[in-house]
Amino acid sequence: MAVLEVHQVTKRYEQLTAVDNVSFSVDAGHVFGLLGPNGAGKTTTIRMITYIILPDEGDILFDGKPVGPWSQERMGYLPEERGLYRKMKVGEHLEYLAMLKGLSQKEACEKVRYWLKRFEAENWYHRKVEELSKGMQQKIQFIATIVHDPELLIFDEPFSGLDPINSELLQDIIEELKTADRTILFASHRMEQVEQICDDICLISQGKAVLKGPLRTIKRAYGRDRFVMEFSGDEAFVDELVRQGWIEVRSRTRHRLEARVLREVPPRMILEHALAHGVDIYRFELMEPPLNDIFVMAVQGYIPESLKSVEV
Repeated sequence: MAVLEVHQVTKRYEQLTAVDNVSFSVDAGHVFGLLGPNGAGKTTTIRMITYIILPDEGDILFDGKPVGPWSQERMGYLPEERGLYRKMKVGEHLEYLAMLKGLSQKEACEKVRYWLKRFEAENWYHRKVEELSKGMQQKIQFIATIVHDPELLIFDEPFSGLDPINSELLQDIIEELKTADRTILFASHRMEQVEQICDDICLISQGKAVLKGPLRTIKRAYGRDRFVMEFSGDEAFVDELVRQGWIEVRSRTRHRLEARVLREVPPRMILEHALAHGVDIYRFELMEPPLNDIFVMAVQGYIPESLKSVEV
């Protein structure tokens, strides 16, 4: 069942159309990826969902009703830009924000201390926000987004400013929230993280939705035209495959090749070609294209027929 529905939404700023007739829906308990490069229209779409700005055309429904001040109370929004009060202490700041969302002072204090502990940040409670690093401030803002346990969580570039260890921690918590049946809208241009956590996606380019649907359905529709080969022996066969126009090399070392198959060449022929050159093959695995490559193909206009009628 759809918790959030975006119907033919358009937003213009003078001569610029930031969002152009975009539609999608987000099911309860799903992680939905709103994807695209910087400037594609992701943040503008989110600001309309959160009722910060209004669309020029179209409708946005939350639980079947038009969004408004009432729906803001049931959402948690982590913006890409930080909006913390730099002079406030972390603990009182988080408790203040939690109480604005309806928690009692006791509930706010308990939940803030719980989440600070989860982020191994108990000693930040009495520190001022301005004393924290960029990554620390990002984690504090993440806590502010989830502390009141909202029904819909909206994260705009949540991993910005985080090192790999804290990115992994944040991803683990997002997975926990998903397991707890929270609905999550996740905006990002980092496709590798989206592949790990999203159920459904909508790819946006220049304000338009160019591709949308369940992530697994989209990946399957683009086929398995990538392969990884691990081998030993003379690697001259790789250069010959390139000259013949059979493959496009993505990465290559002395004993490992990752490439894309071209011209609908059967992968079997590539394998046979390598064996004919006396190469010992330890691994040959066909793979679906990464989401980043799918996005490039979709922006360039290639949409498989099976996806042209898919709706999310």
